Amino acid sequence: PLWEKADMNHNQQRKRTAKSARRESSSLFERIQPDAAGVDCGQRSHFVAVPPERDPEPVREFRTFTADLQRLADWLAQCGVKTVAMESTGVYWIPLYEILEQRGFEVVLVNARHVHNVRGRKSDVKDCEWLQQLHSVGLLRASFRPAAAMVPLRSYLRQRAILVEELTARIQRMQKALTEMNLMLHIVVSDITGVTGLKILHAILAGARDPQRLAVHRDGRCHASHQELVAALTGNYREEHLFSLRQNFTAYQFHLQQIAECDAEIEALLNTLAAQQPPPSTALPTPRAKPTKKHAPAFDIRTPLHVLTGGADLSQIHSIGPHAALQLI
Repeated sequence: PLWEKADMNHNQQRKRTAKSARRESSSLFERIQPDAAGVDCGQRSHFVAVPPERDPEPVREFRTFTADLQRLADWLAQCGVKTVAMESTGVYWIPLYEILEQRGFEVVLVNARHVHNVRGRKSDVKDCEWLQQLHSVGLLRASFRPAAAMVPLRSYLRQRAILVEELTARIQRMQKALTEMNLMLHIVVSDITGVTGLKILHAILAGARDPQRLAVHRDGRCHASHQELVAALTGNYREEHLFSLRQNFTAYQFHLQQIAECDAEIEALLNTLAAQQPPPSTALPTPRAKPTKKHAPAFDIRTPLHVLTGGADLSQIHSIGPHAALQLI
């Protein structure tokens, strides 16, 4: 019947109109960032996708060796790519990010959880294509990445934080070894790595066992009395616990040395960064309070930070000391 033919023609017209609208919509979105590429980072290789019209093989795989990463950057430049989106997968993205940044590409680091909530995209090839498509339409949000000049400073501070954590673990293991011998030093002194505690530890590891002789090492500022120290240092010495105490004390001293080396690198880099900035218009204010945080850097932090911030001093804020201000910057 004529009405059925008319209905069929109408449905076909609607389908053609919908396809045309989709094509127009697709071309409209592609013009937002037409020079976008997507990279799915892995341990052994990276999969890279560029706009399909830029290369007969728009998806390629590159090994993670440095020469291959340079070839990857060359290929992106040949394809006219200006901005690249990549997932922050472990630490495998860092070498490629740095190479692309040095080559002048705009690099957008993306949280993998933001783009993995799409069904049906399981392979690395589809992941890089999906990143490229999302980036080309401006739907990806970049994660924070500091300026290239600040990246080394952040790396040094992170390494220092790891060393302090390991140092704290060694102190706890020393305290455990003492407790297993019923040497309750941590009860009568606030810190077993303080002046009194370190003198006593050195004496124990040197072979002293008499609590009267050990208590002689009491510092005048120690709140515990001589008799309290004698009672706390009367214990049951065992070779296996002394071995653990000795090993952890050696590791504690080693970590102290590593922290000092890390502080020297941080101080030199801070002074270098501050020398590249103009002097601030305001004078450095008087310190709000004397820093008392244990294992904080011993060098002057406030002066270079005062230059880097253009005359601000974050350590004037309550609960923020120079070290915390450095970590914030």
